[in-house]
Amino acid sequence: MVHTKMLDAYPKDLGQIDKQKLAECIAACFECAQACTACADACLAEDMVAELTTCIRTNLDCSDICVATGNMLSRRTGYDADVTRAFLEACAAACEACGDECESHGSMHAHCRICAEACRRCEEACRDLLASLG
Repeated sequence: MVHTKMLDAYPKDLGQIDKQKLAECIAACFECAQACTACADACLAEDMVAELTTCIRTNLDCSDICVATGNMLSRRTGYDADVTRAFLEACAAACEACGDECESHGSMHAHCRICAEACRRCEEACRDLLASLG
């Protein structure tokens, strides 16, 4: 996993943060962002697009938060635990909301089902990393 390699290459001590959980969370954030972006686009291609506006909005919000969280977690210099906690909490909340919304359409749309799964993985990764921060 490239995130692990980049963390290994960081020239300073990462401190007490669990490097494996950090790498998994970064990867989950970027995977979720891509899934949410693709799901929003697929929703736009559906004939019933008007019924999917909340899903599209939730997808795009979640994608933006996941990208921001993944980027912030990738920067280790000047680490601020309080900011990290706030990002992780926001990302987990966005992923939970998006996962719930996509699950409600998952029986009709495979892209929503796939997106919901990515959201659940990211939510879990954020919560696991958050718990490890103490």
